[in-house]
Amino acid sequence: MSGSANLLSATVPDSSAGRRFDAVLAELFPDYSRSRLSAWIKSGDARLDGREVRPRDPVRGGEAVTLTVVLDVQTHSEPEDIALDVLHEDEHVFVINKPAGLVVHPGAGNPAGTLVNALLHRDPSLNALPRAGIVHRLDKDTSGVMVIARTLPAHTALIEQLSSREVHRQYLAVVVGALVSGGTANAPIERHPRDRIRMAVRDDGKDAVTHFRLRERFRAHTLLECRLETGRTHQIRVHMAHLKHPIVGDPLYGGPLKLPKGATPELIEALRGFRRQALHAEVLEFAHPVSGEPVRCSAPVPDDMRGLVRALHNDAVAAKQDGR
Repeated sequence: MSGSANLLSATVPDSSAGRRFDAVLAELFPDYSRSRLSAWIKSGDARLDGREVRPRDPVRGGEAVTLTVVLDVQTHSEPEDIALDVLHEDEHVFVINKPAGLVVHPGAGNPAGTLVNALLHRDPSLNALPRAGIVHRLDKDTSGVMVIARTLPAHTALIEQLSSREVHRQYLAVVVGALVSGGTANAPIERHPRDRIRMAVRDDGKDAVTHFRLRERFRAHTLLECRLETGRTHQIRVHMAHLKHPIVGDPLYGGPLKLPKGATPELIEALRGFRRQALHAEVLEFAHPVSGEPVRCSAPVPDDMRGLVRALHNDAVAAKQDGR
């Protein structure tokens, strides 16, 4: 099933004589990834002087290049009318505030009711993009800001920014333990060797770096501001657990409930009732994929997490007043 097609053309510069066709094509059409351009060469949608050639074939310089941009259906999920909190929207990108509890991608346990289904309802043309334009993800029970590409060039540009660590991603996390300072977790992450649901710090893992600083310190917990330098699965959750300061409410990495001595009834209720990881993607900043202008969006802290922080703050104030 095919979507729209668009014919583009260019001329091979004389200075490219002798170089591979795929390398020259990537320079002529930088809006598209090398893998997609290579697929279009192999399918005959990218031609040199009207001829089908191989990716490795050399160019002479001066040839006409034609590229038929064919956008096939990449995402076969059904559109669903699910409300979205849109923070920014233009013809190239969406930025949304994802609520906790919303799964990003359909899967075996969640074939419907996901962010992908909601996006396809809002913009049906997203079915021509990989993962409906989603270039990074948040865990089901992590709330906050996400960017979604609406065109293939925007998708390519955002993926490149993420891979080159040019996207600013700032999170809020409530962790166990009263930290005295911020720091950096620089520990590689890979799938857990025995539990396939979990990730773990492993020597053979992928490079993973999280910077964190104190936003507010309580008696036995800390509100942290975390900045991702890399974007591994469960990265902040794994790093904080590795540092022995797991995120409050984290069902995979959090450990048993810990209450400070003499905790207020408000705090006891807030901690016992918080059933998701206390993690919120607060700020996302990136260069607009077309204009290059900075786009900065922030998502307000959700009510459940604000209530938890308020209870922690009130407990600390009460303890100080009581001399505890």
